[in-house]
Amino acid sequence: MRNPAVVLPDAMQPLQALLKTVHSGGVDAQTLELVHLRVSQINGCSACVDGGARTARKAGVGDERLAAVAAWREAPYFTAAERAALALAEAATRLADRPDPVSDDVWDTAATYFDEKQLAAIVLMTGVTNLFNRLNATTRQIAGAWG
Repeated sequence: MRNPAVVLPDAMQPLQALLKTVHSGGVDAQTLELVHLRVSQINGCSACVDGGARTARKAGVGDERLAAVAAWREAPYFTAAERAALALAEAATRLADRPDPVSDDVWDTAATYFDEKQLAAIVLMTGVTNLFNRLNATTRQIAGAWG
């Protein structure tokens, strides 16, 4: 089956509008693309990992950082702000993994680098990515098939 947001075309426009809004939230495009890529890796969405790596490259993320995003905690290529965004995105993606998935520590660390509008953009990017991951993985979308 094609992606459900394509099968029901009225679904795609609001999703694209939401992504446009996320990108107007004041977070650096590279950080948002790293969040998208990491969430997609966690969820095992090959279409979004493939597309996310391409989009991250277009935003200026170098190959060194792309290759290391799955190991961002150990890799020296990420700023403190990027690490805070990635930690928040991971926690918000792995909601069922622990009783307090987004701990005060994770949230407070992110809040030291991002204001409320920026935090909203990161949370929304995480949520939209999780949505697309579920649509694509459920319907077995093929990496690279969209472009």
